[in-house]
Amino acid sequence: MTLVTARTGDPVVKAHNLVKLYGEHRAVDGIDFDIQPGETFAMLGPNGAGKSSTMKMISTVSPVTSGELRVLGLDPAADGRRIRARLGVVPQEDILDMALTVRENITVYARYFGLSRTEARHRADELLQFVQLADRADDQVRPLSGGMKRRLSIARSMVNNPELILLDEPTTGLDPQARHLLWERLYQLKRQGVTLLLTTHYMDEAEQLADRLVIMDRGRIVTEGTPRSLIETKCSRDVVELRFGEPALGTDDPDDGAARAETAAAHLRLRSERLPDRVLVYADDGDRALAGLAEHDVSAASTLIRRATLEDVFLTLTGRTLVE
Repeated sequence: MTLVTARTGDPVVKAHNLVKLYGEHRAVDGIDFDIQPGETFAMLGPNGAGKSSTMKMISTVSPVTSGELRVLGLDPAADGRRIRARLGVVPQEDILDMALTVRENITVYARYFGLSRTEARHRADELLQFVQLADRADDQVRPLSGGMKRRLSIARSMVNNPELILLDEPTTGLDPQARHLLWERLYQLKRQGVTLLLTTHYMDEAEQLADRLVIMDRGRIVTEGTPRSLIETKCSRDVVELRFGEPALGTDDPDDGAARAETAAAHLRLRSERLPDRVLVYADDGDRALAGLAEHDVSAASTLIRRATLEDVFLTLTGRTLVE
């Protein structure tokens, strides 16, 4: 497959004070970010955070309300056709043609970019080999698994050898094996120099793929950085997970284990987060924190000390679970 050389110079995407309104609703509320050539950039956040609205503006299918946006050095309002010719787009919902075969989904799409029939077929075979679907080339699309359809969508998005590929929730609904195979394909694209922009609900996905990321909430960027730098600066090193037996139904008994853990954490000046099935206590030294909780008569059915993750950063910054 033809390799894409990483570009240097200006950002592939540059946004300044970017706003998107739907009536009175500010879906995107004055955000600033840039995406450098050859990097994988992720947008994380709950539903309604503004991720997909931002992607639609970048892909030129939704106009910018106000602010500045440049994609591949061009203005989406004036140069939409030129931008789209250099983009690959994998939407959140697969829009494959179920009446066509796997190969035909690529060859027909290739014709929109001016490839001859011979070039389109060669490109299709090349891309199906890349996404490990060569053995299904003549099959109908409908019976394919969800993971296969996502890989086919990625293959189709690459038919014009794009400089930038936009992936909106690329692995939602996939089983772990399919997710990891898709990650491997995306990593190969990154190694070839393709710039990737993805939105995701999955923090582990961002940790695996992203060079840099932003966390969005209610149309705004809450924080930006590399996965590792965000974990190091926005959260404690360790997280103590405490699980307790079921409290008595309908009781607010302060002796309830989870409530006692929260109170003890507050006495120890440690931040805690109560989830439906456990209490998280954030500390720079998990062993010392656990010992301190024990001194306050906190006894859990099970305990786990682990290193902090991006999901913990999300909880720290937004106070909400990742998927809404």
